[in-house]
Amino acid sequence: MINTIIFDFGDVFINLDKQATINYLKKLGLTQWDEDLDQLNLQFEKGQISQENFLLGIQKHIPNASIDEILNAWNAILLDFPLKRLEFLQKLSKKYRLFLLSNTDAIHIETFERENGVSFYSDFYQCFEKIYFSFELGMRKPDAEIFNYLVKKHDLSAKRTLFIDDKKENTDAALSLGFQVWNLQVGKEDVVELFSKKDFEL
Repeated sequence: MINTIIFDFGDVFINLDKQATINYLKKLGLTQWDEDLDQLNLQFEKGQISQENFLLGIQKHIPNASIDEILNAWNAILLDFPLKRLEFLQKLSKKYRLFLLSNTDAIHIETFERENGVSFYSDFYQCFEKIYFSFELGMRKPDAEIFNYLVKKHDLSAKRTLFIDDKKENTDAALSLGFQVWNLQVGKEDVVELFSKKDFEL
């Protein structure tokens, strides 16, 4: 029986439009998202570079764009957070140990909090025993170290822990470490359908 659930954040709770940021940056003059920008993003998600240096790093690729324009483009990915998911989570928190584990950066979290307000994000955060954002932790999924860190820190049993994420590379990594997993199919499944899933024993 599962006693712990670890959730991803983006496209599990908050809806995302992953193409929107790319489209916005292209309008600002970006020719393509390349390896350099990939590495820049990884560094920012691990908290290894400052917000200023991250934005300046993108600006090198689109010198005619202002920092504010780049910031708006970066936040274009963030959509709505349906209330039904928060209400579902609140009920779930009475029965299970819950954790949030997200590959994200300081800009996106700051924007999420500002746009949704203290009352909403406080209610959301309070559902979890602990919240882990990659930029604060200095680690990110799918690296084994981040899963092992949670197991050790909170004395978790991997086989009694369900990990929910929309990225297959992340659920595959967790599965290889003994976790039970749900690779949520965005647009086809919703986290509130958890109890209708038959792949694991809740």
